[in-house]
Amino acid sequence: MSSALNNFIIVGLPDQSVAEARERVRQAVRNSALDWPRRKVIVNLAPADLKKFGSYYDLAMAVAILWCSRAIRINPEDAQAYYLGELSLTGDIKPINGVLSIAKTLAEIGAKKIYLPIANVAEASLINGLEIRGANNLAELVAHLQGKEILPVANGGTAAAQETVSYPVDLSDIRGQAQAKRALVIAAAGNHNLLLTGPPGSGKTMLAKSMISLLPPLTREESLAVTNIYSVAGLLPRKHPLLVAAPWRHPHHTASAISLIGGGSHPAPGEITLAHKGVLFLDELPEFPRTVLENLRQPLEDKVVTIARVFGTYEFPADFILLAAMNPCPCGYLSDPDRRCVCSPGSIIKYRNKISGPLLDRIDLFVEVPRLQFAELVQKDDAEKSSHWREIVSQTRQRQRARQQGLLNYQLTSQQTRQYCQLGKEAQLLLEQAINQLNLSPRSYFRLLKIARTIADLACSEEILTEHLAESLQYRLKNN
Repeated sequence: MSSALNNFIIVGLPDQSVAEARERVRQAVRNSALDWPRRKVIVNLAPADLKKFGSYYDLAMAVAILWCSRAIRINPEDAQAYYLGELSLTGDIKPINGVLSIAKTLAEIGAKKIYLPIANVAEASLINGLEIRGANNLAELVAHLQGKEILPVANGGTAAAQETVSYPVDLSDIRGQAQAKRALVIAAAGNHNLLLTGPPGSGKTMLAKSMISLLPPLTREESLAVTNIYSVAGLLPRKHPLLVAAPWRHPHHTASAISLIGGGSHPAPGEITLAHKGVLFLDELPEFPRTVLENLRQPLEDKVVTIARVFGTYEFPADFILLAAMNPCPCGYLSDPDRRCVCSPGSIIKYRNKISGPLLDRIDLFVEVPRLQFAELVQKDDAEKSSHWREIVSQTRQRQRARQQGLLNYQLTSQQTRQYCQLGKEAQLLLEQAINQLNLSPRSYFRLLKIARTIADLACSEEILTEHLAESLQYRLKNN
């Protein structure tokens, strides 16, 4: 502060939302019955070469200005605290996004105390080791800092999880389609990618929706990672901030590359990151622009997506199951025995060429979903409920983690695949014949071994038997 003309300046490469804090902070202070200093105020956001975004800084600016102008007194402990929140013109403290990530970072650097909007307290409480206090407005916070009305401390690590998860479709609701159901269980048990192909109305979308009901609840570490992503994206429920169920994302085929992969001038997570530790369902796969689909190749392989910008490089997690569905041809009836396909050979080739070979090579399971006959629709189906299979999937994953030092089958490297997916003599001969006949790539070879390992785990078999490998080959033959 200086004794020059009454002015308020923010420096340090602020964007528009930060620069506009001048009016928000000034009016919030005045409307909270506090004195604004009649001096020149300069707020420097260091480092000066890093662009600042968002409204996170409002509350810290207001407290610092009131303290420096001696409008309020702050004890040394509160002077070392962190203040986060957006101020409205009336002085209310509005919630912000990304609080979980901020609180985690503050705990890592040794911070002790943090003041937040009251709506963000439950989210920040997921992190232990911080004294967290929430305030509704600036006047309430100032009263606390002056020792007049003490704000309660939130209990760290006790934020409520989301309420009981309800699934839109149970596996037992689907009639027939035994092979497709089996493929869903295998995909869920080993986190393998799956493509469903069949005519319109055969039940591809319903099968895909049942997939999420087969995935077990997230571990504590996975839950915090997913919650962090949704916090940054502004999609986290305030009352139950801890997400425990695997996410399900279903973008429309008109989605842009940025909305699917993430990015923007200030990079934000896309659909593949929002599907982290869950399922990304792409219905009508060939209808997505090919350029958009090609962006999936690197994330499917590396399980992260890297976005480079002039002012920095961002890395977002993207460890998801790709579940896709498509028709066999433009009209959809190429594989339907009761309806005649009206597509020309050229249009069929053009339709299928929308999906590149390298992308198909990253899909593990290929399943044809035939249209059901009337008798199959009305017959009684005694299929097990999703809860039964979810328990089996959970036990299968536990076996994988116990054997592979915490890794699931899909996470195995080439060297680890050779170590944990060894074949007997007969199975080795069968695999050699399949590789030669189908002309499979080295990537497909390792994916076949991982699928066979998952099938063996579902059967509680320590060894990969010939029948396990034969079944994994059966799901690969659909693409050849």
